[in-house]
Amino acid sequence: MTLSPSPTNSADGYVRTDLANGIGRIEFFHPKSNSLPGVLLRELAATVTRVSQDPAVRVIVLQSGGTGPFCAGASFDELASLSEPAQGQQFFSGFAGVILAMIRAPQFVITRVHGKAAGGAVGLISASDFSMAVRTASAKLSELAVGIGPFVVGPVIEKKLGLASFSQMAVDADWRDAAWCERRGLYARLYDDVAALDAGVDQLAATLARSNPDAMAQMKQVFWAGTEQWDAMLAERAHMSGTLALSPFTRQAIAAFKGK
Repeated sequence: MTLSPSPTNSADGYVRTDLANGIGRIEFFHPKSNSLPGVLLRELAATVTRVSQDPAVRVIVLQSGGTGPFCAGASFDELASLSEPAQGQQFFSGFAGVILAMIRAPQFVITRVHGKAAGGAVGLISASDFSMAVRTASAKLSELAVGIGPFVVGPVIEKKLGLASFSQMAVDADWRDAAWCERRGLYARLYDDVAALDAGVDQLAATLARSNPDAMAQMKQVFWAGTEQWDAMLAERAHMSGTLALSPFTRQAIAAFKGK
């Protein structure tokens, strides 16, 4: 399968799409552990929205490229470069845009998790309607470790996992193994290796592509009922994170993290 590059495709990362047989496959990649700078997050959100508006697409598959982590969250290089609150809010709004695009797409979104997921990546997985992962795909919310909190991704993680599991991940910013994630509902199915994962994703996507799109769209509305006001809430949460990112504590924490 060949995924077509987006207009912003470059050595600094890409978003690619493949549309075939009712399946809209979207792949993102960045050479730094699939950590996502703002430009790629905005491209990813726009791509999810564009693909979801194609009447030929019955189901969306979200995946990342490479063989390393699924996604290491937001770009630490860009985080370290923030210099004013407006920049901070725009930066942290990146994952909000992707989350909103995913939950508002009328199609089910299947997320393929081939490796570890950190920070904002947990939000992306939570925003999917069905996630499938390899058994080595551990996950963590790393925000508190660098002086901020999982404010933007928190609402969707809490909705998917419940308050108890979300708060555990947010307070103890350490890795949870894939079995823990499956028990809490972050992952729906686990596979022994990537080949088995791909076979499982392809099989489910093909089944959904043959299912009633109206029924799936109405099920999607039921799944995400109560999120209608999230635009304003996530913007406020992005402001909270952006303000904290400029604090001396967070600046020092980020510098120490990058120095490791």
